[in-house]
Amino acid sequence: MKVQEFDYHLPRELIAQYPVEPRDASRMMVLHRDTKRIEHRVFREIAHILDDSYILVLNNTRVIPARLKGRKETGAKVELLLVRRVDEDQWECMVRPAKRLKKGAKVLLDSSLTGTIEEELEEGKRIVSFQPPGELDKRLNQIGEVPLPPYIEREATPYDRERYQTVFALKNGSVAAPTAGLHFTEDTLRRLKDRGIEILYVTLHVGPGTFKPVKTEHVEEHRMDAEYYEIPEDVVDKLLSAKTEGKKILACGTTVVRTLESFAQTGKTRGWTDLFIYPGYNFRMVDALLTNFHLPKSTLIMLVCAFAGKDFVMEAYNEAIKRRYRFYSYGDCMLIL
Repeated sequence: MKVQEFDYHLPRELIAQYPVEPRDASRMMVLHRDTKRIEHRVFREIAHILDDSYILVLNNTRVIPARLKGRKETGAKVELLLVRRVDEDQWECMVRPAKRLKKGAKVLLDSSLTGTIEEELEEGKRIVSFQPPGELDKRLNQIGEVPLPPYIEREATPYDRERYQTVFALKNGSVAAPTAGLHFTEDTLRRLKDRGIEILYVTLHVGPGTFKPVKTEHVEEHRMDAEYYEIPEDVVDKLLSAKTEGKKILACGTTVVRTLESFAQTGKTRGWTDLFIYPGYNFRMVDALLTNFHLPKSTLIMLVCAFAGKDFVMEAYNEAIKRRYRFYSYGDCMLIL
């Protein structure tokens, strides 16, 4: 299967640079897989569309201010993006420009915090140790910036610190938001519960690999970066009971899909997953999906095509472009039933 099959042309002005306010005012395209019908709704109507036959699963990861700007001892500007904690004061980071940050190089983040390149990895990644001990954790909220995706062509602002989080964000660890969850408000969640819809929470910490372009010619040759997930034992019990009772599991976002399907494949409730879902995949846990609109030729659009059928999804994307939906992280969403 060729990566080119998942391409489409998106006018640049449809890439959302800011979200709509309030959160639940986003537009929502509803795809009915059984009839191939497409509806155009507003997200706040989701409680009227769903009923108590659904179990909603959300990702409660929290985005950390992972982008650090600093200088080399020469004065040259550099940037670190925290990816994964390796040790107490060591992180795997993506660095820019990578050619300037070789082993042994020091990054001055401010007068009291320094990073040292300990090891060079592939694809612009480095192992960086921070000194003095414990200082990065204390100072991260002060010196770090929200790592907005590269297609949002502006600097992050204090507004993004709150808005690029879900209202149910709890566990620190992501460098990107699980964006399908950005549309929920506390009121939306309350109305869903009032409808008898049970809401469960899992965690998958989103890494920068979510934006990693697929550079291979054939889909099957691509390899996903691993991301950490965990599912509480009581949530596992409820999910398994729901499947037995014939209830439908609605995954909020591709991160929840990969979490639940990783469990279905391995039986592990926590660990690292590099599960790559593309057409031909047999879904074992997920029955419905809420998701944003994704980049062309990305692993995310491939997952959505696996779930709803490539032809139907690409038809829906063309319809979304025609109707001027807003795309990507701060954009509108799609509910697939």
